[in-house]
Amino acid sequence: MSNTEHWQPAGLPETRTLEGRFVRLEKLDLARHGDGLWGALQGPGCDEKLWDYLPYGPFSERAAFDEFLSSLQGGTDPWFYTVIDQQTGATDGYLSLMSIIPAHGRIEIGHVTFAASMQRTPKGTEAVYLLARESFALGNRRLEWKCNGDNARSRRAAERFGFTYEGTFRQHMVVKGRNRNTAWYSIIDSEWPVLQNAFETWLDTDNFENDLQLKTLESCRGTHPQ
Repeated sequence: MSNTEHWQPAGLPETRTLEGRFVRLEKLDLARHGDGLWGALQGPGCDEKLWDYLPYGPFSERAAFDEFLSSLQGGTDPWFYTVIDQQTGATDGYLSLMSIIPAHGRIEIGHVTFAASMQRTPKGTEAVYLLARESFALGNRRLEWKCNGDNARSRRAAERFGFTYEGTFRQHMVVKGRNRNTAWYSIIDSEWPVLQNAFETWLDTDNFENDLQLKTLESCRGTHPQ
């Protein structure tokens, strides 16, 4: 949509649940999700490295964690979703839409905090797909992904999902007393139809055998050998 002659501002996220095959995304709510998020992200046996590149956490006490979640649920930017396993109903983490600028059609996926239960499963990919689909359905022209330049896992995820690397903002922030260089990635609306088709092809039941993928997400969009 490079031609903006008939441009209309994008819509805002709504409280409705975003339904997928593996997960659903519910608007974060402390009363409904607090116990599950504590167990998944901060309870006994959880990996504290999960918090290394986030501006908050880890939390040693449940009261502090609940206070933190309460602050998240009340905000509109970022707009937080809890990830719920469709089969088991288990709580698997959270993520958000943020930097929401309807007048320019710009929005970002951020605060991606997934429990170990989402690793090496399709659930994380589907959660990101659901937010990307929602972002463009709201009329946005640009979807962003930003991460610490040292966060190799997040950078790899952005590339796997089809985001384009745009550059690194040097000495962009100080987070937890450390310098952060921020890597910027984006998807624009003209790119989304091809990427959406690739996501949906990858997530389809025909692409899995014994819970293992048959084709990579990259190969589904023709950018990487199978």
